[in-house]
Amino acid sequence: MDRKNGYWWSLDSKFIAFTEVDSSDIPLFRIMHQGKSSVGSEAQEDHPYPFAGASNVKVRLGVVSSSGGPITWMDLLCGGTDQPDSEEEYLARVNWMHGNTLIAQVLNRSHSKLKILKFDIKTGKRKVLLVEEQGTWVTLHDCFTPLDRGVTKFSGGFIWASEKTGFKHLYLHDANGTCLGPITEGDWMVEQIAGVNEAAGLVYFTGTLEGPLESHLYCAKLFTDGNQALQGPVKLTHSKGKHVVVLDHHMKNFVDIHDSLDSPPKVLLCSLLDGSSIMPLYEPSFTVPRFKRLQLEPPELVHLRAVDGTTLYGVLYKPDETRFGPPPYKTLISVYGGPSVQLVSDSWINTVDMRAQYLRSKGILVWKLDNRGTARRGLKFEGSLKYNVGRIDAEDQLTGALWLLEKGLAEVGHIGLYGWSYGGYLSAMTLARFPDVFRCAVSGAPVTSWDGYDTFYTEKYMGLPSEKEEGYEYSSVMHHVHKMEGRLLLVHGMIDENVHFRHTARLVNALVAAGKSYELLIFPDERHMPRRHRDRIYMEERIWEFIERNL
Repeated sequence: MDRKNGYWWSLDSKFIAFTEVDSSDIPLFRIMHQGKSSVGSEAQEDHPYPFAGASNVKVRLGVVSSSGGPITWMDLLCGGTDQPDSEEEYLARVNWMHGNTLIAQVLNRSHSKLKILKFDIKTGKRKVLLVEEQGTWVTLHDCFTPLDRGVTKFSGGFIWASEKTGFKHLYLHDANGTCLGPITEGDWMVEQIAGVNEAAGLVYFTGTLEGPLESHLYCAKLFTDGNQALQGPVKLTHSKGKHVVVLDHHMKNFVDIHDSLDSPPKVLLCSLLDGSSIMPLYEPSFTVPRFKRLQLEPPELVHLRAVDGTTLYGVLYKPDETRFGPPPYKTLISVYGGPSVQLVSDSWINTVDMRAQYLRSKGILVWKLDNRGTARRGLKFEGSLKYNVGRIDAEDQLTGALWLLEKGLAEVGHIGLYGWSYGGYLSAMTLARFPDVFRCAVSGAPVTSWDGYDTFYTEKYMGLPSEKEEGYEYSSVMHHVHKMEGRLLLVHGMIDENVHFRHTARLVNALVAAGKSYELLIFPDERHMPRRHRDRIYMEERIWEFIERNL
């Protein structure tokens, strides 16, 4: 849910709202530390892990005075039911409004309905302030912003973000939850609210008006008279690429952390009036020996079409032609492909992808493609993944590979895949589904069957296992291994508490049953990603050896 904590101070610091979480009815999943020399309780750990289709924890919301005293429990109990679509399954967000009014965002189990509830903290009684419904899913966010002062028309109200037009935009609501109108609109999305100047009637936010590969700071009017057309936002960051901003409390200036494919992160102090630079706070120097030694070249951004005509964005790391000659080249596709993540953007993070740069230095072309279902493209694009996990994402990765072949960049029979977590799942799935195109795959910590992952994430995209049996079966890598012809390297930490090692073990059983060869690289003392320096080095050396041998 991307909820980071379970307690919230009121705006005047006189009260604390908090959750009570009861996991006593959730069966424990035991993880054994097979690499330890000891046995017993110190060599095992138990986690209450709600698998897809199972019951969730019970969550209550209470309020207590910051000086101590009795607890007031709100009229709310989330989770812990056997209903297939409980209306109040997840306590997604908690916010305070001025006047010590407590707000809770409560999501149903199928993710299609979000209720914003307002509580009287003295009695615990509730009132429904707003209901958000979507056929695909309701995307959680942190844009709920209470308003205090300002024009009478919106005093005491709040700003809310909704995807009801297909793109996340800001809306002004009064204290009763009634929508007074949109603040932003268009075929682009608001990302985060950076600040609000109620006295001036302005809201500052980051968004994708310049395109989904960039992020900029904008300013818009908080309220537009009903007789006036909605004015477009004013862009306050000027350099292309990604901008992360922090506004000062006086709403005069902001700190701009900017990067792009061509530029490492630099930090500027800028004016909120027009975005002009006041002074640099940090600027990187390309004269640093480390930068020179790495010889980093920004990759090339490209776009192509999915089979349904949707624009897809990719990024290319081409080997040096003076060293390795003209294309085609052996090619490795670095993939994630899952929801809420974007790999391809105009960001320095792509330039400093050191695995991609290393492989390019070895004469291998590296390619990344954000398939339908990935982030920052609007609800229709992201919602393509609904009930299509393992289908549409793998098919778009195939489209990318065929585009590389068509452009003469890749060689037939020499295209491989690499991915971790959802990317590990997608790399194995794509290798198995399209044996004529893909030669090998590195699959790190993969979810191999979605019935083995958790309720919240899995059911949002897949539905309940009892209602979508065919979809769960098709989306399992094990369902496709009989077709697999390429070479597969599985990499997994044995004490991974996120994607359990059980996923890899189940896939190994299926590979053995199908008579398919595989390679296995395990780390007995690592979790979802190897963290120890020696383990990272060992892993990268083994992965490169596998790629060199099989690509």
